[in-house]
Amino acid sequence: MSDMTQTEPGTGRRVSEARERLLRTAGQLFYTEGIHTVGVDRLVAEAKVTNATFYRHFRSKEDLAVAYIGSVDQAIRTQIGSLMAADVPTDGILRGIGASLVEQIRSPGYRGCAFLNAAAEFPAPGHPVHRAVVQHREWFLQTITGLFAEITDASAEHAGRHFVMLRDGAMSAGYLGDPVMAGETLLRGIEGLLRVHTARGLDEGAAPAPDQAPSAGATVSDIECSPPGA
Repeated sequence: MSDMTQTEPGTGRRVSEARERLLRTAGQLFYTEGIHTVGVDRLVAEAKVTNATFYRHFRSKEDLAVAYIGSVDQAIRTQIGSLMAADVPTDGILRGIGASLVEQIRSPGYRGCAFLNAAAEFPAPGHPVHRAVVQHREWFLQTITGLFAEITDASAEHAGRHFVMLRDGAMSAGYLGDPVMAGETLLRGIEGLLRVHTARGLDEGAAPAPDQAPSAGATVSDIECSPPGA
């Protein structure tokens, strides 16, 4: 079976059609059934390539798994990059990311977060698949934190971590429970987080009156994470 190449649109880069077919097949099977469950023989059969073609492009199934994680990572980077390039205010970008997550959670065939699933299958911190997951999550956290920092630097790191935890919880709850409820809860949580963070920005630089100084242990208590109407 020939290993044809084609030019990637917009880059001029030559890509192997067989490699792309293997990666596309792996993405479907790995996400739906798990990486450990799917063997090379099945990947080769369903991608309609030979074993020689497989090993020409990937040294092992784990090498293909790393490429799979990389393809999911790149898709998310492209999606968020498009939001950031559009003429949308920063809070709108964060809401747009939330809306995209909700759409994913409610989509047919949803099986949870591809990154969390892969990390569960490869728990060793030094494993290439685990490292690929961690690298994506570090980028995602930095990106979200940077967006909150555009609203205000005050507690942007905290807001970024809070957003990622909301995302992780919603993606797990959407698979294990009611995806509609999980999506509504995520959006309500993001709205509350944006409200509190924006208020911090309005207060930034304003010295509180002596009798109104917040205590060191003060906590945020007005983030509503329940679905609308609950």
